[in-house]
Amino acid sequence: MPRGYSRERTSVHGLHYHFVWCPKYRKPVLTDEVVDRLKQLIEEKADELDLDILRLAIQPDYVHLFITGNPKLTPNKIIQQIKGYTSRNLREEFDFGLPSLRTRSYFVSSAAEVSIQTIEEYIEAQTGQ
Repeated sequence: MPRGYSRERTSVHGLHYHFVWCPKYRKPVLTDEVVDRLKQLIEEKADELDLDILRLAIQPDYVHLFITGNPKLTPNKIIQQIKGYTSRNLREEFDFGLPSLRTRSYFVSSAAEVSIQTIEEYIEAQTGQ
């Protein structure tokens, strides 16, 4: 099977989503102590949703997440699950001084196999990771 494709019992798919979201008011609250926990929470939820993380970059005021999708989940359901789970857990563990950690807003784009490298290079250039 070509790189980037997954096989299910009744389908073969190659879904890739690039998500970007910011904390409420784009406050730079994703500090070093929060980043490790946020990565862990995103990985937990991705495993639960049967998603593979291709690239994850966290800056103090935004998050880039590039994943392989699951055809049983729509992009809005994926991000709703990830943002809700991470926000709920982080707010229990850290005091951000915000009424809410997240906004309902996010960016998502789908990527064809030919543009995966372009997205990875863009994320790397943004964060230096």
